[in-house]
Amino acid sequence: MSTLVTDTGFSSDDWQEPFITLDAANDASALDVPSDTDPAAIPLCGGLQMIRVDFPSSADGRGFTIAKQLRLRGFTGRLRAKGHVLADQYAMARRAGFDEVEISDELAARQPEDQWQFRANWQDNNYQARLRGTGAPVASRG
Repeated sequence: MSTLVTDTGFSSDDWQEPFITLDAANDASALDVPSDTDPAAIPLCGGLQMIRVDFPSSADGRGFTIAKQLRLRGFTGRLRAKGHVLADQYAMARRAGFDEVEISDELAARQPEDQWQFRANWQDNNYQARLRGTGAPVASRG
């Protein structure tokens, strides 16, 4: 089984459609994408509602690049990271464009909901956006 993580915490998966692999992606509503996929090779057909990107290891950051590129290409559907994403990486996943993270129940037991919720304010703590002048203001130390 698995646990879904969003900004509101842990939940069960509400997605009912099957995930299709890239080699059979014609008119799929949901795709499963391996971490070594070229983001430009992912077909963004009209009925596509969900893309799930695999994270085989917490040290493998290619999924973040895939998410960012899909958003830059105009994908507006649900984007899910699946696999070995750690609570410490949640804010980065959200900034890259993921809407949610799917983790194993074992990882959810090792990193409980409060550890993920601690990072749910990912928009308030975006130092890169602050450097660009587009993030939330830093409180003065008056």
